[in-house]
Amino acid sequence: MEILRYTFFQHALAGSLLIAVACGIVGTYVVARRLVFVGGGITHASFGGLGLGFYLGVDPFLTAMGFAVLSAFGVEWASRSYRVREDSAIAAVWSLGMAVGAICIVMTPGYAPNLSSYLFGNILTVTGQDLAWTAAFTLVLCLHFVAMRREIVYTAFDRDFARTQGVGVKAVECVMTIFIAVTIVLAIRLAGIMLLMSLLTVPQMTVNLFTADYRRIVAWSIVLGFAACLAGLFLSYFLQVPTGAFIIIVLLFFFLAGKGVRKFKIQDSRFKI
Repeated sequence: MEILRYTFFQHALAGSLLIAVACGIVGTYVVARRLVFVGGGITHASFGGLGLGFYLGVDPFLTAMGFAVLSAFGVEWASRSYRVREDSAIAAVWSLGMAVGAICIVMTPGYAPNLSSYLFGNILTVTGQDLAWTAAFTLVLCLHFVAMRREIVYTAFDRDFARTQGVGVKAVECVMTIFIAVTIVLAIRLAGIMLLMSLLTVPQMTVNLFTADYRRIVAWSIVLGFAACLAGLFLSYFLQVPTGAFIIIVLLFFFLAGKGVRKFKIQDSRFKI
């Protein structure tokens, strides 16, 4: 196909694979720890970092990354130090990030930046430098997961049991929080702030319909995420629709198809009995 000859499409394919790997590893931890709402708060709070980057005239993704990490630890600090319910702290950080982003963007001198690619994603704008940073981060994340798989799995499912096994739960949680925040910011290019949480949760939900094995969920979530990205890229090219939104639609189609297959298998097994 002619589209494969274009550099921007090749970058999009490579970026999709890297983000699928990162979201597969991080998203499984998020779903297992039931941190989906925390992830949503970090995602929307990062908008404040984007606006701050535009206002200061620096790379908005760098400020968004710092804002996301600080937001993640800010939620934990507020909920523990001031005995604020975690969902309330997340809502406050979520609102604060969106408010700071909106104010900074309005105050940015010159033309207002185009926010559609940040809100709804545009994988076709990925550059070679973006790929290099994403590849380096994904490599570090994979090495960490391989080296600390047992500690991560124990912490994800049962923190008290992990402590009895000598696992430094606090350290594992802190490192994984940083990985979650950075993955969210890197994936904004692909799905955008408004749609990103689907990329972190829907593949895992789909695979979890058929298995509860942590390693299998990670592996098949990567496969499903990359397959959805491929389908979204090609179909959006032919149908002329936004890529990020179409990727999420494909993921939801996978989930509904998985529900249908699981229901059919259950009914089939009952019929045989």
